[in-house]
Amino acid sequence: MLTGHCLCGEITFEYDGPLGPVDLCHCRQCRRAHGSAFSASAPVQKVHFRFTGGEHRVTEYESRPGKYRAFCSVCGSQLYSRLDAIPGVLRLRVGVINEPLGKGPAAHVFTGSKSDWFTITDDLPRFEKTERTNDPH
Repeated sequence: MLTGHCLCGEITFEYDGPLGPVDLCHCRQCRRAHGSAFSASAPVQKVHFRFTGGEHRVTEYESRPGKYRAFCSVCGSQLYSRLDAIPGVLRLRVGVINEPLGKGPAAHVFTGSKSDWFTITDDLPRFEKTERTNDPH
């Protein structure tokens, strides 16, 4: 069981299912949404995810047609993204998880649009133009 919450603690959740591979996404949208060089997220099965508090504080923004980014309306913490095309999957931002994940990142995705001020120095697989999987970032 994984638990998590936003920065202010208004939104809490539980996840009781497999955590997919952690991807570091360097696309322009993720960099802008997170104010960082990349976002760190993993696919989770929506059926195993539930809010335990503050669900009314979750706001979703449609960042492109059919893609939604969810965040806390109080503190702005990014929580997940989802695609209408893949209704059973959330792309959970791993920084909001309380427990140790027991694994590191699996890949860098959308490196073709990465920032010029960040250098990737590890040996993880890199995917320039597409996602490694078909889940939302």
